[in-house]
Amino acid sequence: MNANDLRSPRDRQMAAELVEHSDVRKFNEMIAKREEEGPMGTRRRLLATSVRLSRTMAPQVHKTADECIERLGVDIPVELYVYASSSYNAMCVKPEEGRLFIMFSSSLLESFKDSEFRFVMGHELGHHLYDHHSVPVGYFLKQRGTEPSLALQLSTWSRYAEISADRAGAHCANDLTGVARALFKLSSGLSGDLVQFDLEAFMAQVDDMQVADAEPGQGSSSSDWFMTHPFSPLRVKALKLYHESELVKKGGGSQEQLELGVQTLMGLMEPDYLEGRTPATEAMRRALFAAALTVANADGGVSEKEIEIFEKFFGDDKFSEKLNLEKLANTLPSRLEAARDLTGPGQRMQLLRDLVIIARADHNVSAEEHKVLSQVAKSLELGEEVLEQFLSGPLALD
Repeated sequence: MNANDLRSPRDRQMAAELVEHSDVRKFNEMIAKREEEGPMGTRRRLLATSVRLSRTMAPQVHKTADECIERLGVDIPVELYVYASSSYNAMCVKPEEGRLFIMFSSSLLESFKDSEFRFVMGHELGHHLYDHHSVPVGYFLKQRGTEPSLALQLSTWSRYAEISADRAGAHCANDLTGVARALFKLSSGLSGDLVQFDLEAFMAQVDDMQVADAEPGQGSSSSDWFMTHPFSPLRVKALKLYHESELVKKGGGSQEQLELGVQTLMGLMEPDYLEGRTPATEAMRRALFAAALTVANADGGVSEKEIEIFEKFFGDDKFSEKLNLEKLANTLPSRLEAARDLTGPGQRMQLLRDLVIIARADHNVSAEEHKVLSQVAKSLELGEEVLEQFLSGPLALD
C-alpha cells in the first residue's frame, strides 16, 4: 500500500484550494523569497533550545524512525530532537536545507512504548509526506486580521489533515489498540497503572456525544470549539473505520464508505445544519438568516462584504434589496426561541459562531452590531463570555 493513498480526500481537496487562496499564496511567496536569501534559522534554534538525539544516544528511537520512514516512503534526511516538558507532545517542523526536523517532549519519549510511539512517529512523518506545511494554518489562525471565512476554512482543513496524519501513524504502528492507547494517553495525560485503558469504553464517548448533541439542554462546552485537533475519541473511531476498510484488510469496507463515516464523525465538531432536514436544523437556519441581516443592518446598512459572506452560507443571490429588513428583525425573537428550544448548547454555539463570522466580514463590529449580538447570545442562553470568545481572536475553531 502506497502511503500517499491513505491521505484523506477531503484533506487533499481543501489543501489544494487553500494554497491557491490569495492570502495563503502571498504568505508562501514571502517565505520562499526569504528562504532564497538563506536559512531561516530553524535548525539553529532547535540546537539552542533542545537536545538533538544522535543514534548513539537514542538507538531505539532512531530504529523506530528508520522503520517508519521506510514504510511511508519518506525521502529526506530526518533529525530528531527532545525538549523538556511534562506534557505529551510532538511536532514536525518544516524542512530547512534539505533536512526534516521532528521534536518530542521528554515526557512523551519516556511514557510511550512500542506501537504507541510508532504511531506518534508515523503521524509526524505523515504531516511532511502530505505536505501539510504548504498551508501555514498556525500563522493565519494567530493573526487577528485573518478573514473569518478563511479562518473557518483553515480550521476545517486542519481537522482533516490530522485524520491523514493519523492514518500514516496507524500504517506505521499496525496495531489499533496501541494507536488508541497513544491517543488515550495524549487525551488523559495518564501513563501509569491506576487507570486501565479500555478501547470500547473510550470510543463509547463518541456515542454519548451524539446523544448529547441531539438533546436540548445538553452538548459541548464553549472551549470545545477552540480545540486545534479533532477530539481524541473521534480520532480513535475514525481510525477504527480505517482499520476496517479495504485500505487495511482484504474485503474491508470501501474507501467511499470510510470517507463518509469520517465526515459524519467530523460533523460532531462542526454540525452541518445549513443542509440538514430536521426541525432543529431548519430552526437554526431560520434564526441565522434573520439574525445575520439584523446584525449587519444594525449600524445603518448591510455592507458588500457582509453580503458576500452571508451568501457563502446561504447561496448566491440569497440577499435581495427587496428584503424587508425591519420585518425580518421583528421575527428574530421567535426564530431564536425556536432554535433555543430545539437544539443543545453545542449547536447554539455553532449558530452564534457563524453569526459572528458574518458580522466580522468587514473586520469591524460596531457598537450597534455588538448590542444585537449580545441580545442573540442571551436569547440562545449562551452568555456574554461565549460571545466574547468568538469576537476575540482569529476564530481558530478546531
